[in-house]
Amino acid sequence: MPKMLPFRATTASGNTFDFEFPLHADTANPAQVSNLISALLQTLDREIQIQGEVGNGDLLQALAMTLAVRVRMLGARSASVDEMVEQLLGTALDARVEPAMGNQDPNVPRPLH
Repeated sequence: MPKMLPFRATTASGNTFDFEFPLHADTANPAQVSNLISALLQTLDREIQIQGEVGNGDLLQALAMTLAVRVRMLGARSASVDEMVEQLLGTALDARVEPAMGNQDPNVPRPLH
């Protein structure tokens, strides 16, 4: 059974989500992983506040492109690296997540997410 990384995300509108991310067997430092997630989310929130409303599709596209850039910056593109990235993304997307009681209805439009 893989080690797990619990992570709580709070949206700008106050909704919270508790994740249980399975960690890759070669994870060197779970605390650094958690700190990087927090830093990246804070940076996204800050940039969205500066730019104004950003479409979900535009945000997802920027994240995908950023991941591609960062993978290429590793210096050694190979099928095994691409496979690992796909595996890590799939595992993260399949992670258990629990919305907190009292979250706003996700079907109700709102300016902040």
